[in-house]
Amino acid sequence: MNSKKAQWELRRKQLDDLKVKAGMSGTLTVVPVERGQQVAPGVNLARVANPTNLKAELRIAETQTKDIRIGQYAEVDTRNGIVKGHVSRMDPSSTGGTVGVDVIMDGPLPAGARADMGVDGTIQLEKLENIVYVGRPAFGQENSTVTIFKVQPNGEALATKVKLGRASVNTIEVIEGLNPGDQVILSDMSQYDAFDRVQIKG
Repeated sequence: MNSKKAQWELRRKQLDDLKVKAGMSGTLTVVPVERGQQVAPGVNLARVANPTNLKAELRIAETQTKDIRIGQYAEVDTRNGIVKGHVSRMDPSSTGGTVGVDVIMDGPLPAGARADMGVDGTIQLEKLENIVYVGRPAFGQENSTVTIFKVQPNGEALATKVKLGRASVNTIEVIEGLNPGDQVILSDMSQYDAFDRVQIKG
């Protein structure tokens, strides 16, 4: 009798286990299977998202992740507002030359924020005060000395040795060789390496 009862309890539990329950509260966003479809164990049956507790996953070039640390300040642009946050996790390996970095939002999300939407993000590695900086040239690496053509009032550009320091994605610190207000050519001028000056024509 006990054996029959145990089998009945097992079958009832198996039947109850067929009822899919989400492990969190939220909104059902995706159901990739159809009613009556047979699935293998581990297949994703549905996706539930909590719109009040979203995180951003940024894809960062692996060459630019060496200074990223957990807890660093970050900003996420949802295209309907910028949200402050902090780095909470970084993938241990890269995929396709990029590394996934998770950012937890510290402020309220703007209207229209939803799961799986495309966003842009910025991670603040370090804050530098009172420095001279310039847009990152095509050939300039951080902590190096390069030759940059500096534009003169007469329309000429003179080859100038410039010592570069720390860099972000778009800008780089100038340690020596340029002053605030100087105009320079940031595109690749390697074809003019043999010249000290070039004439700019409009």
